[in-house]
Amino acid sequence: MNKIITTTTSSIEGRPITEYLGVISGEAIIGANIIKDIFASIRDVVGGRSDSYERVLREARQEALIELQERAMENGADAIVNLRFDYESLGSNGAMLMVIADATAVKLG
Repeated sequence: MNKIITTTTSSIEGRPITEYLGVISGEAIIGANIIKDIFASIRDVVGGRSDSYERVLREARQEALIELQERAMENGADAIVNLRFDYESLGSNGAMLMVIADATAVKLG
């Protein structure tokens, strides 16, 4: 995959935006397995961070970002601006984690 400039800001210093190609999104839904849930519950009781959930969250965020970048390139974008992530738990007892990456695909001068 070619490198595409990705930023949370609305502009890219020194690179004028010449065309807005539209809003794009990438999604990832990942299930947390029962073993991770058990160990995370124990950790919640005794305190501390849940490494297993943090790892799953990072993986989901990375998958959503990769999908977003692929969609931008399919649309001929040089960059993605105004990137933001949204998170939601789905399913019974929040067993699934959904991460959505939204941004604007643009062409640069």
